Amino acid sequence: MIPANLRESECAVNDKRPVNLDLSQFSFPLPALTSIVHRATGIILFVGIAILLYILELSLASEDSFNAVKECLDGFFVKFIIWGILSGLLYHFVAGIKHLLMDFGVGETLEGSVLGAKVTIVVSVVLILLAGAWLW
Repeated sequence: MIPANLRESECAVNDKRPVNLDLSQFSFPLPALTSIVHRATGIILFVGIAILLYILELSLASEDSFNAVKECLDGFFVKFIIWGILSGLLYHFVAGIKHLLMDFGVGETLEGSVLGAKVTIVVSVVLILLAGAWLW
């Protein structure tokens, strides 16, 4: 309802705005994508810590439960989950170091942020692959 003392043109904001914004239509720059992944790995770590603490609790209950957890950790699916959590930790750590360097004024330009994003991806992929080789 439009108040009587206002005309319709004064209340209308912009009728040409999209109703549902489709994010797949946008092309994000590499630094923005690495920042989004950094936030996502933070969520993965939050959930992963709960999983790891539950596994720790089970392993500390008794000797039998420790042996059951040890046997369960040898399975492919559980190793894959642990590798996913470890991958999130490694990426989050590398991206966090990049953000710390940016706090000190390193890589604050557009070219520096693109280079930092590329270095973050390369270092993270290498560390994630090494972690997978170590885990399996």
